[in-house]
Amino acid sequence: MSMIRIVSAEEALPLLSDLSEVLSDCVNGGASLGFMLPFAPQDAVGYWRDVFASVAAGQIILAVAEHEGRVVGTVQVGLAQKPNQPHRGDLMKLLVHRSARGLGLSRKLMAAVETEAARRGRSLLVLDTATGSEAEAIYPRFGWEKVGVIPDYALWPQGGFCDSTFFYKRIG
Repeated sequence: MSMIRIVSAEEALPLLSDLSEVLSDCVNGGASLGFMLPFAPQDAVGYWRDVFASVAAGQIILAVAEHEGRVVGTVQVGLAQKPNQPHRGDLMKLLVHRSARGLGLSRKLMAAVETEAARRGRSLLVLDTATGSEAEAIYPRFGWEKVGVIPDYALWPQGGFCDSTFFYKRIG
């Protein structure tokens, strides 16, 4: 059985090992997430500690998907902090471990953070993802609208330029 929940920084800390494994698995699976190969779970610890600090500061919403007693997925919404953007959030790092794909966890994670972002006064979410990736194909199915593509926006984890596709969704 799977469970999706929004977690506080304190609740997230014991999940550090599982979250690091999920991020490492996704990077090693070829996802363009801001990290380069080689990338081991221990390489993710500093990243997650920074996320937890932002969750504690009220700057990030963090959701996790648990299946059979371990975290196998996660997603974040960064809450825009600028005075002229109190209505906006940035969807970040929708991750599902390759061993847990096909269980509908991406859809459930997205629904959870969209609901929580709306509860926190957000009405618009934006995201970017690697053009041509598996991830790019799922967002339209979740009601997201494609805005466009920026060429050579980032690098693939193994190297080489990666275009990025941008999406938005009105929520709430």
